[in-house]
Amino acid sequence: MCGIVGYIGKEPIETNRVVEACNALHHRGPDGKGIYENKFNENFITFGHRRLSIIDLNKRSDQPFIFRDNALIFNGEIYNYLEIREELKDLGHIFVTDGDTEVLSHALYEWEEEAFKKLEGMWSLAWFNKKKGEVILSRDRFGEKPMYLWNISGKIFFASEIKALKKIVGINPTINENQIYRYLTNGYKSIYKKKETFFKEIVELDKSSFLKIKKDFSAIKKKYWSPDYVQNHNLSYKNSVENVREILINAVKQKIRSDVPIAFCMSGGIDSNCLISIAKKIFKYDVHGFTIKNKDERYAEEKLVDKSKDYLGIKHTYVDTNQENFLKNLTEQINSHDCPISTISYYLHSQLIEAMSKKGFKVSISGTGADEIFTGYYDHHLFYLNSLKQNKDYFKESFDNWKSYISGKVRNPFLKDYQKFISHKDKRNHIYLNNDIFEKYLIKDWSENFTENKFSTDELRNRMANEMFHESVPVILHEDDMNAMYYSIENRSPFLDKDLYEFGNKIPSKYLIKDGYSKSVLRDAMQGIVCDEVLKTRQKKGFNASLKELVDFNDSKTKQRLLDKSKIFEIVKQSEIEKLIKNKELQNSFSKYLFNFINSKIFVENFTN
Repeated sequence: MCGIVGYIGKEPIETNRVVEACNALHHRGPDGKGIYENKFNENFITFGHRRLSIIDLNKRSDQPFIFRDNALIFNGEIYNYLEIREELKDLGHIFVTDGDTEVLSHALYEWEEEAFKKLEGMWSLAWFNKKKGEVILSRDRFGEKPMYLWNISGKIFFASEIKALKKIVGINPTINENQIYRYLTNGYKSIYKKKETFFKEIVELDKSSFLKIKKDFSAIKKKYWSPDYVQNHNLSYKNSVENVREILINAVKQKIRSDVPIAFCMSGGIDSNCLISIAKKIFKYDVHGFTIKNKDERYAEEKLVDKSKDYLGIKHTYVDTNQENFLKNLTEQINSHDCPISTISYYLHSQLIEAMSKKGFKVSISGTGADEIFTGYYDHHLFYLNSLKQNKDYFKESFDNWKSYISGKVRNPFLKDYQKFISHKDKRNHIYLNNDIFEKYLIKDWSENFTENKFSTDELRNRMANEMFHESVPVILHEDDMNAMYYSIENRSPFLDKDLYEFGNKIPSKYLIKDGYSKSVLRDAMQGIVCDEVLKTRQKKGFNASLKELVDFNDSKTKQRLLDKSKIFEIVKQSEIEKLIKNKELQNSFSKYLFNFINSKIFVENFTN
């Protein structure tokens, strides 16, 4: 909902640098701005804020927000602010606004860092506790809202976007070539494996954590949330379904709280349709869905979308993607994101958000996170099958379902053969597909093996947790946030709900897939709410397009743009790129590589000092 910048150091900072940094975040907050300056002990603090008004549109909720001499700036939403407000009222707190900012300020005053455990929401924030002379920086559990840090000569700078960080620091950071190598060879799922960004000097504050800077300038970083991955084998399937239904309905109830209209991203899949259907059927919300109209039949979902929108009786807009001026549009998007774009899907997603903006919406709802809670990817099905090997009868039925309903839809060659996958499951070849070839495209010798964190002894749940915190979801959230905020829209992800995630981890893995259907618990929880045709679809598509649709590689100007002299050819062999461009039929992984190369070239050219 906003943009924040800040500085903490032993010397004062010129106010104009903070003003310039705030101006660089105008798109994140066109509705208001403010600056707070103070000195504690021998330290100076400066906070800057740009506001996008979503809840309590009155200026009384503008930031920096001051309560009892404490100062707060935050980016995000506290969805359970009404419930926390009542709890604080019982403790004697009096409120003068109707917004979540004041509730958050009071909660931090009352409970300090313990407040984070009570919050349901998305946030990056800075809070100055004047009495203690401390500053606390924090991010939400799943990392929906960004906060970039730059520690230079004992001075701490932070901001919602790197472009603002550059303004407040006053110098340009250095491109991190290691991150370019990762992105090119291993793809987007590798870029959050390490605590690095595309710039050497800049890091992100860890999700689910806070950083406390004390008055002596010492710092303490702590996690306030670490989910449990212990399954409750006493849970029946029926209980699992009933609980998911109840928790998800409550999550949607909280996440459609807004004083401005909300738009919904809508595909033909179950994830977005769960949220839309609950909002419409349970809460009678005036839903307006937006769908990318895809020219590629492999990704077209119009039939299912039409079935659902007619079933629900909702407003709906199809968005025709602009397939002209690809390089120009991509360059603008890279400059906006301060980094390469992860996938073609998010190049298209930007156009979907633009369409919402043109119709006057300031909030969008997406289905991010459902796959990582309830299963959704094809490899999940294979991990599930592997867990059933000891139960011969049940395994045979499940394997037959895989062969009948799923295997024919899988394009990744490594996942087509169950036996091959199981015998090499630790290599994760399907994730870093053909990376051994892409490593040879680099000028220098570089490689980085696949790694994953250990969250659970259950292989399926461990895979899903890695996707949630280190692979898919961090990338999606970054793209969702940057695309949406570029158009002054706040993106919300109702599946990323603490109670839903914690309960989801308790569901026995054997319940997650049934009769060849992934997300079986979620599907059954949505019976009578979501359109039957959507509930019965097995294929996963999502927003996508072929690179060949977007780029005419036969065009001489395009070829020249991609192959002209550039620093990228100090990283990648030009001859290999020429071969890819000339190839008329590119396999999916090579097409993705070429997209990543184009992004990397533009990024390196535009951001090299």
